[in-house]
Amino acid sequence: MGSWPFIITQSLILIGWMVLNITAYIHHWDPYPFILLKLALSFQAAYAAPFIMMSQNRQAAMDRNDARHDYDVNIKAELEIELLHQKIDQLRATEVQELINLIKKLEAEMLAARGADEG
Repeated sequence: MGSWPFIITQSLILIGWMVLNITAYIHHWDPYPFILLKLALSFQAAYAAPFIMMSQNRQAAMDRNDARHDYDVNIKAELEIELLHQKIDQLRATEVQELINLIKKLEAEMLAARGADEG
């Protein structure tokens, strides 16, 4: 019902219905106020409403499912990022400790070199 072919076909049928009833080319089965046409369109609207509601409910369910999936993906990504931060912090701590050890070693070598120069 929500497609262009349907809208175009229905428009052509409605125009044909009105033209045939106005011009009296064929016997007037539905004269000017087009009561039978209005009845048919009302029936179509009443019949289409449940389909529209079902479609909206189905779309809402798919949207909820997509939102839940997005939430799960975001939580997983957040946990992975947190894990990466922990690994980077651990690497930094290791590098800092190595630098401290290197500085201590250099200080010890400098003190040993000064002691050798003084002696």
